[in-house]
Amino acid sequence: KGSSHLPQQLKFTTSDSCDRIKDEFQLLQAQYHSLKLECDKLASEKSEMQRHYVMYYEMSYGLNIEMHKQAEIVKRLNGICAQVLPYLSQEHQQQVLGAIERAKQVTAPELNSIIRQQLQAHQLSQLQALALPLTPLPVGLQPPSLPAVSAGTGLLSLSALGSQAHLSKEDKNGHDGD
Repeated sequence: KGSSHLPQQLKFTTSDSCDRIKDEFQLLQAQYHSLKLECDKLASEKSEMQRHYVMYYEMSYGLNIEMHKQAEIVKRLNGICAQVLPYLSQEHQQQVLGAIERAKQVTAPELNSIIRQQLQAHQLSQLQALALPLTPLPVGLQPPSLPAVSAGTGLLSLSALGSQAHLSKEDKNGHDGD
């Protein structure tokens, strides 16, 4: 009786052990699956963060270039003012020097106000563009559009106007001699 009872007990323990192993395996498999999902989620977040990093780096680089360009424009405009200043009357020279000094002492709140005004003007121009009538225009006509206004484009357009005026003077002088 003892020997017949022992194999039955071993079968029960072996079967029980196999069930326990199977349950532990399923538990480990579920943990593995959840960890794999978490790892995939972290990998996608990492790639998204890297994408943001590249985007911010490109923006930073662009702003740095724009800042250097604006500094060069300021230097050139300052040189132009210095060249033109002696030709003004004494009274106008004092007014211009005062205006130049005031322009050099711009504050952060003033810059914020200027930027806010430019953004509002840009948004207003976009709204006006949207409010244009939807009737078809005659062939060859383009709908009116206002250029985006920013500190960079404002200064760039001023420098472009100055260089165009300079070129037109050279053209006139060159043609007078012919």
